[in-house]
Amino acid sequence: MPHIEQKLPDTAPEDLKPKLWKMYVDDIREVVKKGSVEKLTEFLNELDDSNNIKFTYEVEQGGQLPFLDLLLNRTENGGLKLQIYCTGNLPTLISI
Repeated sequence: MPHIEQKLPDTAPEDLKPKLWKMYVDDIREVVKKGSVEKLTEFLNELDDSNNIKFTYEVEQGGQLPFLDLLLNRTENGGLKLQIYCTGNLPTLISI
């Protein structure tokens, strides 16, 4: 059976196909049309016949979205600014 990330581009309805799909281990960064995230999540959860994988999602809040050890910030011109979380005694944000 193909992996879910390989099945998505071939089987997703046109109105649900992500504009961007990046996966690292069990985290996925995707860009989808507004209002389609819930339907896409339902579609993804139906792809796994074994029912062992459940997809969830986080929606950008205030122009920010956490992903892995990054905080993605939407800029006014539509670009992205990345901040890296560094942990230790004092949490630190490093902008790049």
